[in-house]
Amino acid sequence: MSSWRELAVLAALTVSGASLAQGTVYDGIGRPATAGEIAAWDIDVRPDFKGLPKGSGSVARGQGVWESKCASCHGIFGESGEVFNPLVGGTTQADVEAGRVARLTDSSFPGRTTLMKAAHLSTLWDYINRAMPWDNPKSLATEEVYAVTAYLLNLGGVVPDDFVLSDRNAAEVQQRMPNRKGLTTQHGLWPGPEFGGTGKPDVQGSGCMRNCGGEPRLASSLPEFARDAHGNLADQNRTVGAQRGADTTRPDAAAKSAPVQARAAANGTGNAAFALTSSNACTACHSLDSKGLGPSFRQIAQKYAGRADGVDYLTGKIRNGGGGVWGGAMAMPPQALPEADARTIATCSPPGPQVIP
Repeated sequence: MSSWRELAVLAALTVSGASLAQGTVYDGIGRPATAGEIAAWDIDVRPDFKGLPKGSGSVARGQGVWESKCASCHGIFGESGEVFNPLVGGTTQADVEAGRVARLTDSSFPGRTTLMKAAHLSTLWDYINRAMPWDNPKSLATEEVYAVTAYLLNLGGVVPDDFVLSDRNAAEVQQRMPNRKGLTTQHGLWPGPEFGGTGKPDVQGSGCMRNCGGEPRLASSLPEFARDAHGNLADQNRTVGAQRGADTTRPDAAAKSAPVQARAAANGTGNAAFALTSSNACTACHSLDSKGLGPSFRQIAQKYAGRADGVDYLTGKIRNGGGGVWGGAMAMPPQALPEADARTIATCSPPGPQVIP
């Protein structure tokens, strides 16, 4: 796992706009990060307490800091769930001794608090230091972070009332974290042998690296009747980046191949029907495949597929409206559209363009 120190160095190279390997510096594009800026980023505390600053804080002092800067969100005793999830609760002295919170496997227990889940003291210290208080992060002094962490641990029964947490005894307190054995690095997601990890992938994936199929080509197209329905898409995109948008004032050049032309010609009725259902608001109640306020177009097509007068019947139904056929509570109102348009919709089963590969 990369440390904040490594990430800070990488960020410095990126910000500077410089390629150290090539020795190139671009004028006017950033600058190298200063030592102070890197130090401001490098504040993480690792599970082995690397990065933990020197200092200390008592439970007693932590109570005062907590009540003035923390209790409004977390409650006086850290149990409040009004703003955020509770921090304290659900742990016992038996958990402190065992290192595994029993109630994590109890489905009847109502929630999961922070002390139930946190496996490392460094996680609590690091997060409080970087992100708290919510409305003014990084404003706590180092001694205040130690004190607030000590008070939180005291609320959970991890340390006594007169305890003073410091960089010197943090490793000892770690051995009393209620769920210190609840997090494992013995899996392939951990990148290496640090902290007992194995680094061995969970899945080798060798089977999928042979006899692979060709790379799929992703594409999309607009039916001709809808290409310029909302203006030229090329004029509506930003002028930066690789995606410029299609010029929808001109026919799609990809649609001029013979197979596509043949499919489009055979599907002319479907395109026209699709346009008519959209322009006459049929799609407000009917969709292609799923039932809405009314049956789907596909359901209608299946119901009347074997009926000799199906087209005539549906044409009249579209124009005259009616109800009671599909068991819905809302009847379809009459549609004021020409008979030829109603017949076009009724002829296509279901209305809509075919997928053109």
